[in-house]
Order: sequence, then C-alpha cells, then structure tokens
Amino acid sequence: MDLRVIEIKDLEEAAGELAALNVHKGGIGIMAPKAVTRIIKISAIDSVALNILKQEMLSAGGDCAVSWDAFIRRNKNAEGMLIGTIAQIDKVCEKLEKQPFGLSALAQKIRAIEAVYARKDLFLRAGKYKLNLGKRPHIMGVLNVTPDSFSDGGMFFDREYAVGRGLKMESEGADIIDIGGESTRPGAKPVSAMEECRRIIPVVKILVKRLRIPVSVDTSKSEVAGEALDAGAAIINDVTGLKRDRRIAKVAARHKAALILMHMKGSPRTMQNDPRYKDLMSEMTGSLQNSAAIAEEAGVSGDRIVVDPGIGFGKTLEHNLKILKRLGELKSLGYPVMVGPSRKAFIGKISGAGTDGKVPPELGRAFGTAAAVALAIKNGADIIRVHDVKEMRQVVQITEAISNA
Repeated sequence: MDLRVIEIKDLEEAAGELAALNVHKGGIGIMAPKAVTRIIKISAIDSVALNILKQEMLSAGGDCAVSWDAFIRRNKNAEGMLIGTIAQIDKVCEKLEKQPFGLSALAQKIRAIEAVYARKDLFLRAGKYKLNLGKRPHIMGVLNVTPDSFSDGGMFFDREYAVGRGLKMESEGADIIDIGGESTRPGAKPVSAMEECRRIIPVVKILVKRLRIPVSVDTSKSEVAGEALDAGAAIINDVTGLKRDRRIAKVAARHKAALILMHMKGSPRTMQNDPRYKDLMSEMTGSLQNSAAIAEEAGVSGDRIVVDPGIGFGKTLEHNLKILKRLGELKSLGYPVMVGPSRKAFIGKISGAGTDGKVPPELGRAFGTAAAVALAIKNGADIIRVHDVKEMRQVVQITEAISNA
C-alpha cells in the first residue's frame, strides 16, 4: 500500500485528478468542490451573525474562527475566518440566504468573491487594445526617461536611446511599455508636471506610432496623464493609487484608458521611514479596494483597472516577502494583479547583490528578480513589470509551462 499527499489548488486540478482515477463524470462534478478548501476572512460583521455562521459551518463539516471577545459579547464590528471546502461553503450559503442579521447579503458576497477568485477569463481593455491576461501573464517593460531612477536612471534619458530601448523591449517579448518621467525611488524629490511632460511626451508620440503594443505612462499627475493619453498612450500607471490626484481617474475614463492602481504607504520621500502595519494584507487590500472604487465612480470600467501591491513602496523586507507569498489574496478584489519586483532593494538585502558598490543593481539582481517573478506568477500575478524583458520572458514561459503541466 502506497500513500502520497495530493496538492490541489483549484477545481480544474481537482477534476483532473478525479478523471485520472476514472471517476464517473457526474461524480467529478460532485466531488471536485469537496477537494478544494477556501479560507475567507470576514471583517465588519455583527458578532451575532458571525456566531450563527459558525454554527452553520460546523453543521456542514467546516468551521468559522471567531475571536473570544466576539463570542462572549455583542460586537457589531467583529471579524471571523470562514474555513471549509467549496462544497461546504456553497451549502451554508443556501441556508444563509434565509437568515437575518445581514447573513443573506453575506451569502451573496461570498458567492460573488468565489466566482471572482475562480475565474479564468481575464481581459484588460486599454484604449483600442484588449489584452487576454487569462491566457498567460503579460510582461510590462520599464522605460525610465529620468536622470535619477534607482536602477537605470540616466541610461535612457536621451530621447533616441529611449525610443530604441522601447522598440527593443517589444522585440524581446514585452506586451506593454511603461514610460516614466519622475523617479519614485526612496527619497526621490518630485518634479513639475511641465518637466515630466518634457521628458516623456516626445518619446510617447514616437513609440505609439512604431509599436504594436500599448504604451503606459507612469505618473501620478492628471496633467501629465492627459497629455500622455492625448499623445496616444493607452494606460496610466499611478503609484499613489489616486491618493495624490483623483482627477487622473476622470482623465482615464474620458480616454477609455486602463488604470493601474498601486498601494504606497506615504510618499517616495517618506515611504521607507519605518513603515508599520497592524495587518499588512488587510490594510493593503482595503486601500486598493478604495482606490478602485474611486476609479469606478469616476467612470473607469472594472475591465480597465489593475491593482498593484507596491513591492518596495512603504514596505520592509518582511512585508515584501509576505506580499509575494500571499499575492493570491488580491485576486478576491476582482481585478488583474500587477507586480514589480524587478531589481528591488529587498533582493539585495537577501542576496547582497548590488549592495557593495562593485556591481550596480541592474547587473547584480537579475537572478533574484527571476526567482521573485516566478513565484509571483505561481501565486497569481497577471502582469509582471520588469527591466530585463528578454530574460524575464523566459522565466514567465517556463513558470507557466510548469504550472499548466
């Protein structure tokens, strides 16, 4: 007799393993949801409802973790953790639909989040472009036309060199080119909208005519976003998540552009001054959810929004590692997830690469970046923002091949 543990992360894998056992087709449909476990954190819920939920989950064979405080006294802002298989949770939702204390609405939210979390068809609309992110992860190539960016500052400050680099990245496999005219490295000083436009708009105008892929502009100023979109860009990448200038959302909506919303604690000048979180993942996802709500209220449709956890932006080494490990949790927001680990300082802190002054970050952190990219894709990233397109395209291809084997 031989035993081994089977690792199953979704219904598709569960169905595949059951089919390999020659289970009847009807039985596969019944048993696959029993093989996939979900853990759903619930916040801002009445403790009465939470305790009813616990009893219903126990009766279905699952459970619901409830804090002791919420268990012994009424708390209208309690938290809990739903633990069970998809089948158990679905069964409980049927019962909750007939319950008071907001449990009927909770059942609808649970069903909605499950549908979003399990979806495979994921498209991003950006101007005239429609990117099929569900088919494979996409690569965004970084093109900084700044004199002081943390990794490649000054390398492509010359307009001709910048255009040449953008064209080369497309030939190497980039799906999007992201042009930045203001450094967001730790401690960076802001530049005026006029200077930012002077740096990037001429490059945008040339590249949109010569590229077959969309151009993105990395900016947190609505004036720059408007100029860039008028020049032909199709995506705005806002590292502040609309916290600096909400008008960007209206500008994006008017042009039917895609909008990437990143989480950053503080500003580039202050973000690494001892960043602290009570609950990193909850605070980060809540902030991104708020940013997305602002965008949608301004007229940006959900299929034009991307969220980015902001690796290295107001995060310690431990924060960055936790985000990459638990990246899949961002899928519950319902938007594509972009991650930018390329050449970041956390790679140097772990490996020592690019920290001794002998080897610059752009040369010393490629292998560390490759590891971060592979794990980010495995954990749910839809877009990878990188400097080294040719090398990371191979990483993406191999990671995808293994994941889909």
